[in-house]
This record gives sequence, structure tokens and C-alpha cells, in this order.
Amino acid sequence: MPNRSTDELFQLIKSLDKGEKRSFKLYMKRSSGGEDLKIIRLFDALDRMDEYDEKVLLSRNKSILKQQLSNMKASLYKQLLASLRQTKDDENIDIYLNEQMGYARILYNKGLYHQALKILDKIKQTAKANNQVTFQLQVLFFEKKIEALHITRSIENRAEQLSHEVDEVNTQLSLMSKLSSLSLQLYSWYIKMGHARDEKDVTAVKMFFEANLPPCSVSRMHFYEKMYLYQSHCWYGFILQDLLMYYRYAQKWVDIFEQEPYMKKVEAVQYIKAMHNLLSAHFDTNNYTKFNEALAQFEKFSHSENANMNTNVRIQTFVYLNIAKINKHFLEGTFTKGLELVPEIEEKLQEYHLQLDRHRILVFYYKIACLYFGSGDNEKAIDYLNRIINWKVDLRTDLQCYARLLHLIAHYELGNYQLLEYLIKSVYRFMAKMKNLSVVEEEIFRFLRKSFSLAPNKMIPAFKSLKEKLQRYEGNPLETRSFMYLDVIAWLESKIQNVPVEEVRRDKFKTGRKVKAVVE
Repeated sequence: MPNRSTDELFQLIKSLDKGEKRSFKLYMKRSSGGEDLKIIRLFDALDRMDEYDEKVLLSRNKSILKQQLSNMKASLYKQLLASLRQTKDDENIDIYLNEQMGYARILYNKGLYHQALKILDKIKQTAKANNQVTFQLQVLFFEKKIEALHITRSIENRAEQLSHEVDEVNTQLSLMSKLSSLSLQLYSWYIKMGHARDEKDVTAVKMFFEANLPPCSVSRMHFYEKMYLYQSHCWYGFILQDLLMYYRYAQKWVDIFEQEPYMKKVEAVQYIKAMHNLLSAHFDTNNYTKFNEALAQFEKFSHSENANMNTNVRIQTFVYLNIAKINKHFLEGTFTKGLELVPEIEEKLQEYHLQLDRHRILVFYYKIACLYFGSGDNEKAIDYLNRIINWKVDLRTDLQCYARLLHLIAHYELGNYQLLEYLIKSVYRFMAKMKNLSVVEEEIFRFLRKSFSLAPNKMIPAFKSLKEKLQRYEGNPLETRSFMYLDVIAWLESKIQNVPVEEVRRDKFKTGRKVKAVVE
């Protein structure tokens, strides 16, 4: 698993590209007038390190004293941010508006009230055109302050107009706040728990959603209110495994960006997330044609200027585009071909290890393990599953459970029967503790326990019997997640037909039969 340094200065330096490093040194030389500065030597020393180690840093740089290090690091961090502010793209709307607000403040402090008001009006119009509601409110409060303290005679009925504008923006912000909080809390529930596991979960999620969804009319909403509303319904449908609802609102989420295309630049990461969820919805509903159309749209975006405007956007594009590419191989049953993606993914995981969140890394490990399992390489599948099992994190208990179940089945495939008795007990206890045991999993464990005592000629009938039992639960919403995380039916068919899982999945794809989803 990636090794994460907790030193913030080290993380910042490692996130810089060559151009940014060069610009920083030029910035320091201009601002200090000296070339041989201790702060630059500290920068170079940290840049050369692969992992942050203070003892190694001090031993290799005798001119840096331990008692000076803390202040030097704070100063270097501040100077790096100042340098980056000068070199970064001023087309970023947040940075531009903040800069203009600074200019308005300078003019106000100079007593140039009309000039300050003129800039504030431009900021307000730009903010409104780009749906930046919080900036609109900042401007309005500043305008109110100027009008209240100074006689500007800017326009007639100024007080009434400003009061009306403030009320409108506050109403908009209030709705945005409620919807964004609802979206965030639902997403947090999913990240921690995964899909609803039982009727208790379903009831709890429904009650929470209904109690926190504010009354609203879409026809009166602006961009962000719509976005957070559609996000909330997305997470709600996905948690409940209502895949039709999930698809419908993921499409609405993407559509608002198509209706206001300039927002793809303002909120590039939100657009990427919208495309990811639309692709996931097509994947989960086995809509291969629409999945391919959305993937082509996403790939086109990945080559655009908006997708490469900064490191954060590039990272998010890498994550979600590669998840979609792996999912395409799951749909087509081309697991072995899908493994060609793994080296580049591993390289990027290492390159971005300081920035990537653990949740996404876990998802990649599970998906790669599924590719190896589907291609028949159970040992490599176990290697990736062990990364999940041995990484002590409190995220995605559902993923932790199914990683252990797939780990158990991979050992079964390898014939590691000495391990299996222990693993069956261990995995069963873990899934029971995590309240992740459904009827499907109970049937799988029951079969595995009995399989040790079955004669060879009884195995195929036993596999057929288990398959028939599990197929009864495929339409049950509370059992759906078992088939989404692990296509146990394809595995059973592979045992019955004595062919690789990959062949079963590929045949399903070719004949148009329903292909079950893998974890999203």
C-alpha cells in the first residue's frame, strides 16, 4: 500500500512539477537578492528525499540547525505558496474573484469609494455569471458597509436594492447549504457502510433522507442547488440499490453541465464525478451501448484543457477514467486484456500516493483483484486482496467483507484446503461482526463447509444446487449487493462447465445475457 508522509511541507514540495520548482527558485532570488539562501538549500534537501525523515535531513545538511528547522520550514511553506500564487492560472474563478476583492479593499482603504464600488459591481456580475453565490454575498455585504458609512449617492433607492439582493442570495445560499449537507451526509454513509444491508438500514436511510430533503422547486433553482439535489438523489438511490433512480439522477447531474458548459471549467471535478456516476449507473444496469457512449464522452473530456488545468483535476480524471475502463472489461468478460491496464495504474498510484484518498486506492485494489481472479490468476488476486485485508482502515466495511470472501474463494480455487477451515470461520465471523451477512453469503458459507466431505462425483450437482438457490435471490433488493460485489453465479457456472470465469462472462456478453456488476 502507498506510504504516506505526514509532513505537510514535504507533501507540498513533492506535488510540484519541474516548472513550479524552477519558478520558485527564481521567485526567491528576486525577492531575497541572494542566491545561496538556507531556505533554498532546505528546499533542495527535501526535494531530494524519497520519504521525510528529520534525522536524515539534519545529518545530511549540517548548516541547518535543529532549533532553526521549525521556523525555516514554516517560512519555506509560506514562500512556496506565494510563488505558486504568482505562477498559477489566473483564469481560476475563485483566485480571480479573491484577487479582485483584494483590489476593492485597497481602493476602499484609500478612500476611493466610487472606484471600490465599481470593482465590486464587476465582481458581483462575474460571480453571478459563474454561479459563485458566496462571492455575491461577500460583495453585497461590502457594498452595504460602504453605503452605510459613506454618502456615495451611487444610485437612487440603493438601500432597498441591496437589501432585496441580499435576501435573494441568502435564500439561495440557505437551500444550497441544506442540499449540500444532505448530499455529503449520504455520501459519507455510503463510504463508511456501502449499500443498505437490511431493512433496518433501508428504514434509517429513508427516514434521514425524507427528514432532511428541503421543499424545493427545480424550475426556480440555480446550478448548484440542482447539482446538490441530483447528487443527493444519486447517493440515496445507490445506497438503496434503486439503480433506476441512481441512473436517472446521474444523468440529470451530467445534463446540467451540458446546459451550462462553462461550468465544466469552474467545477471540473464535479463534472468528472457526475460522469463517473453516470458510467457506474450504465454499468450496474448492464447498459453496454450507453456505457460506451458515456465512456467516449469522458475520454474526449480527458484530453481537453479543462481536464488538465491542475494536478487535482488530472488525478480525478485518472481515477474515474480507469475505473470505467476496468468496468468495460468486466462487462465484456475480457479480464486478461484488462490486466494490460494494471502497470500504468500502479505507476499512477505511486505517483499520486500523497494525494489519493484511501477509499479510491481500496477500490482499485479490489477491481484489480477481480481482474486477476476472472483471468484465472488466483495467486495474484490474493496478493491484491491481502493489500485490502492487511490495511487497517475504517472505510468501506462492505469492501472489506467481500475482499475476504473473494480471498476465501481464491484459496478454494488453489486447493489450499489446510487454510480453508480457518479462513471460513474467520471470514464468517468478520462478516457477521460487520453485519454484512445476507442469505446469499450464508448459502455460500454453508456450501464451502460441506464441500470438504463431498465425493468428486457429487461436486457438480452441489455447484448446480447452490446456483439454483442463489438465482432465487437475484431480484431481491437487499441481496443485490452480493451479486454486485462478486459475480458468484459466473463462478459457479465456470465450475459446472469446467471453463474459466472469463469465458463464462464473455459468453454472457456475446449472447446478451445479463452480466452482473462488480463493486463501484
